[in-house]
Amino acid sequence: MKNTAVRMLLILSVLFMISACSLIYDKHVEWETVKPKTFPVLNATGFAPISLQKSTHETQRMLMAIQASKIAAYAELAEQVYGQQIEGNVTMADLLIENQQLSTSVQGIIRGAKVVKSYPLGDVYTTELQLNFEDVYNIYQANQSRQEVKEVSYF
Repeated sequence: MKNTAVRMLLILSVLFMISACSLIYDKHVEWETVKPKTFPVLNATGFAPISLQKSTHETQRMLMAIQASKIAAYAELAEQVYGQQIEGNVTMADLLIENQQLSTSVQGIIRGAKVVKSYPLGDVYTTELQLNFEDVYNIYQANQSRQEVKEVSYF
């Protein structure tokens, strides 16, 4: 009986060691970059009044409106890409609203946007931007790529 128990323990430990041998093998993993099938294209439009720009020279007001409309278009693109943070505050006294405040903010980096059109329309300067995410993908692909396992070799 005792001899049988020792024999079983010996057989089990040999089987365990044989099955554990596969853990000793190392492997080499090859990665493959995966490109998405479709890319969204975002459009944004920014507006700026020309006559309200703070300058006495008409040409300078036009240039300031061009820049302001471009910044407004970039802000709209950032809202579409990153979303918009909204904070609200309401003060009440005697169950009556005394003060109500709402503020919004957006923060982000936009790379790869292109100016599609930039033109005056009456007293408003308009800038249209387009952000093709295929261009954004290519920009980031150059720096850091998403990868998948292509092949695993065991040796």
